[in-house]
Amino acid sequence: MLRIAYSPVYRHPLPEHHRFPMGKYELIYEQLLYEGTCTPDNFFAPAPVDDRWVLGVHTPAYVEQLKKQTLPAAMVRRIGFPLSPGLIEREWVITQGTIDCSLLAMVHGIALNVAGGTHHAYPDRGEGFCLLNDIGVAAYFLLETRQVRKIMVIDLDVHQGNGTAVMFRHDRRVFTFSMHGRDNYPLRKETSDLDIDMPTGTADGVYLSTLYATLPGLIEREKPDFLFYVSGVDILETDRLGKLKVSKEGTRQRDVFVFEQARRYGLPIAVSMGGGYSPRLADIVDAHCNTFRAAALFV
Repeated sequence: MLRIAYSPVYRHPLPEHHRFPMGKYELIYEQLLYEGTCTPDNFFAPAPVDDRWVLGVHTPAYVEQLKKQTLPAAMVRRIGFPLSPGLIEREWVITQGTIDCSLLAMVHGIALNVAGGTHHAYPDRGEGFCLLNDIGVAAYFLLETRQVRKIMVIDLDVHQGNGTAVMFRHDRRVFTFSMHGRDNYPLRKETSDLDIDMPTGTADGVYLSTLYATLPGLIEREKPDFLFYVSGVDILETDRLGKLKVSKEGTRQRDVFVFEQARRYGLPIAVSMGGGYSPRLADIVDAHCNTFRAAALFV
């Protein structure tokens, strides 16, 4: 059974001029129900994450500043959102959603979070619309509770998973793989265990062939027993910020291939949505829904 984390709290508690494209989360949920890909039974509403797990990868000072909304103004600007109690609650719930998905993936093979993929959150700061690193927290949870031995993060958002790279740069139990736009944010990249920089204008053929040539061998070499997948749709040719030229069909084929590899190697996979900034919200929602449609083929 396909299990999906979603809560009404995911609706972004921001002023109107900050919301686009954050309205996508509710629309993904509604579209999946409307078209029949999912029923209400597929969805579950997470509770807020316990601070114990957050503090496994984020510093106490940063977590306290978040919860008390006392972050320095410069950091708030780097995050890109005005802080509010609703935004903090939302981040804690989304992060627990990724933990829950990791546990459900070990039962069902695949589980997905309608939000998450907040890979720009560092241990001691947030940036790029990211407050907590949901996959970082979930990876720590799995390792600390001895659910898994080794994790691979497959980050295919157009932006490098810089916060995740720093978070686990000294932890050999987490292998970070980021395939992203060379000329995109962040302009100063961190060092993942494997980084592949795609040139501006990269389209389906080169993008997919690179992924096809890389991921299976990487899994065989590193031998993880769990996969996290950041399935950002900001690689789309329509994306305002992405700078790549991957079609919606190419993005769908990417998702199918990742799920095929998870099945081929018998690995549970937990998915977080990542970014998407096409001018038409409908394009963002449809591309994200393709990830859920692809996942439904494998459960």
